[in-house]
Amino acid sequence: MMDALIPSRRVTITDSSDIVRARGAARSLATDIGFGLADQTRLATAVSELARNVVQYAGSGSCEIIDASVADEMRIRIVVEDSGPGIPDIDLAMQDGYSTGGSLGAGLPGTRRLMESFAIESAPGQTRVTIGLARQRHHQERR
Repeated sequence: MMDALIPSRRVTITDSSDIVRARGAARSLATDIGFGLADQTRLATAVSELARNVVQYAGSGSCEIIDASVADEMRIRIVVEDSGPGIPDIDLAMQDGYSTGGSLGAGLPGTRRLMESFAIESAPGQTRVTIGLARQRHHQERR
């Protein structure tokens, strides 16, 4: 029998302290679901990058961390949204080294590499990045 899903966690992002809170919430939920340390770190890193983008480019937004697990698979889905100016050229923004904010330009492409699923939608007033990771559950015994 599968355990009940763990409640989602939502973090409002307005400043750098919220980046830390979002990262911690992602790591905590991943731990509660049963993800190992390496995956917890991957998720925390990805959330940090996305939350940092919210603070830098939009000023405020939110991060929702969702347990999307099923019987034989641990799944986590994270949705980071903001109502900032949007990303004018997503293809360009997804290229390594591209940055409009003077950074190394590794945030979005790096996040895509860390995750199994990555989707981005953006228009002026609404950007949503959805990332996810899934792992098979290891059962001691099958009945």
